[in-house]
Amino acid sequence: MVRMNTYVMQPFTTHPLLRQADVQTMLARHRPRDIAIGQREYPVLLDGGADQSGFDPVATVRLHGYYTPSLALFGRRGLVLVLHGWEGCSHSIYNLTTTDALIRAGYDVFRLNLRDHGPALHVDPYALNRGFFAATLLDEVANAVDQVAAFAGDRPFYIVGASLGGNLALRLALRHARQPIPNLRKVVASNPVLNPLRSAQALDRHPAYLRYFRSRWLRSLRAKQRLFPKLYDFTPLEAIPRTIPMTEWLIAHYGPNFGPFRSAEEYFAAYAVMGDAFARLTVSTVIVTAANDPVVPVADFRALAAHPLLSVHVHPTGGHVGYMGGLPLRHDLPRLLMAVLLADDPNVSDSRLNNPGQ
Repeated sequence: MVRMNTYVMQPFTTHPLLRQADVQTMLARHRPRDIAIGQREYPVLLDGGADQSGFDPVATVRLHGYYTPSLALFGRRGLVLVLHGWEGCSHSIYNLTTTDALIRAGYDVFRLNLRDHGPALHVDPYALNRGFFAATLLDEVANAVDQVAAFAGDRPFYIVGASLGGNLALRLALRHARQPIPNLRKVVASNPVLNPLRSAQALDRHPAYLRYFRSRWLRSLRAKQRLFPKLYDFTPLEAIPRTIPMTEWLIAHYGPNFGPFRSAEEYFAAYAVMGDAFARLTVSTVIVTAANDPVVPVADFRALAAHPLLSVHVHPTGGHVGYMGGLPLRHDLPRLLMAVLLADDPNVSDSRLNNPGQ
């Protein structure tokens, strides 16, 4: 069993009518009206290094994101990199609410968009690279993260990720042991995908989630095909009803984009974070998840081998990146993440950890 840190003094709780997993997950799409980001976000284009997707080996990967400075006039706490989940983006609700809480608390924030992800505000994300997104393309993310970390200067740097972004955050934490990220102080992952095959199976069994993610995935692939019609024809995917068979088809027809994988199972295993994966961890890493997450089974977290730098906080409810309090509705994920980030600050009281927005 991984250890539980004592500084999380109040597990997430909510109104009894909101505790069910699907309710938590769906309500997380509610957008608050008082987000302070507004015009304070600045688009940045980043160099992801040589393209490993196999479609353009001489090209340089381009990723983009948004920098938002702290609202604090003095005493900035550091820079936080925020990573979104699969088919999410820098402007997903959970990223906006998290960023809002962070900048109010004195952190600068950079929200990175993965390949083929983004809000299409300043650039078409599908046009930046010829190869399409695969979760195994970690090098380009790591190269971009190194550049973002440099923005922090000598101040602390943190990585926060949710769902697939949480998986990437954990893999960056593990990579840090052999390729250090400047000034990395802590990594926090909410509802991270540990066993991608099990999560894909859970997704394929749940009609509502399957319909949501499959429709967004197909929309992304159609956009890629429109831009690069000589490279791609994803039309047969329209008739494949589930994500695992869709992945199998893509590997069979566009294998170089993924890597040397013969099946979806091999592909999923390549970015899994399971068992004793954290044996060589060298940076403080905290996982925040919910016992009733319908997409990421809680058993995956309980099976992790213990490590002194790893903590797992399993809340009784919260769904998948939900944590909706109320009534009236409020997003409590920022509070949970802020409690983790502020825990190492000697100037923060125990009461502030439970109410970090104060």
